[in-house]
Amino acid sequence: MEGVTGAVYRRAHHAYFPGIDKYFMPFITPTANGRLTPRQKRDVAAEANAGVPAVPQLLTRSAPDFIWAANALAEMGYPEVNLNLGCPSGTVTAKGKGAGFLAHPDELDRFFDAVFSACRAAVSVKTRLGVRDPAEFDRLLAVYNRYPIAELTIHPRVRVDFYRGGVREAAFAAALPQCRMPVCYNGDVVSEAVAAAVGARYPAVRAVMIGRGLVGDPSLVTRLRGGPRADKTVLEAFHNTLYERYCAAFGDRRIAMLRMKEVWFYHLNLFADSEKYGKRLRKAAGPDDFLAAAAAVFRDLPLREQVEPGWFR
Repeated sequence: MEGVTGAVYRRAHHAYFPGIDKYFMPFITPTANGRLTPRQKRDVAAEANAGVPAVPQLLTRSAPDFIWAANALAEMGYPEVNLNLGCPSGTVTAKGKGAGFLAHPDELDRFFDAVFSACRAAVSVKTRLGVRDPAEFDRLLAVYNRYPIAELTIHPRVRVDFYRGGVREAAFAAALPQCRMPVCYNGDVVSEAVAAAVGARYPAVRAVMIGRGLVGDPSLVTRLRGGPRADKTVLEAFHNTLYERYCAAFGDRRIAMLRMKEVWFYHLNLFADSEKYGKRLRKAAGPDDFLAAAAAVFRDLPLREQVEPGWFR
């Protein structure tokens, strides 16, 4: 998740809440200059991800740009690189990238033909069902099935859905038996019950990808692995560690505060009766006010059994 789950977040989360098999990095957009930017290098650097099972994600429709970036990442020690065909953002899709690439299956076929002929890392893919109509997935899956995709993560919405409305379960169920590669399910997994339901409905699915639900409820995957539910003491310790590491990374307490506010947009949904406290967090003008507002949440508000995702409203 861009702006939220960078290297600082991944390392802190992995230390406090074990159990995740892969952390997919916020996407990198490679360009024709053949070099990673300093910011990109910081996020993928081996020392920034020590001990964390991280997978770089690339956003591009250019096969040469994907190839040089994937091979550079392979040389850095990453055995897998993921192609983002799921991002629905207008600024991304207007350039034919992310979910916008799904409108061009013939071009996508040529892209994969070049990529799988030249990449030294395994290539996984995150996709939506199409741009406007889930029926588009038949043509897309025919392309995917021609190549040795390491894992296909399917978000069962189309691009124009963005993240609104329910996931298109019927379309996912119809497509799953036709997939020749391992499949990962992604979409609105916000609780143990939802994850269990996905596993029960789709025994052929080998994994689930969790995004906003995990930022909202950081111990969710730990619990799915049979570990403990985090109490407020653990959550506050994780919060304070994350803030201090942002301060060190950015060299600026205010920038660290702004990054933490993005985390709180999701995390606040784990606390009951949080509207007034959330307003105080959002309006905090400086780090001291912000830390006081965060401490009040942990001190005063009861934890819910599971996150109630306000971002759906």
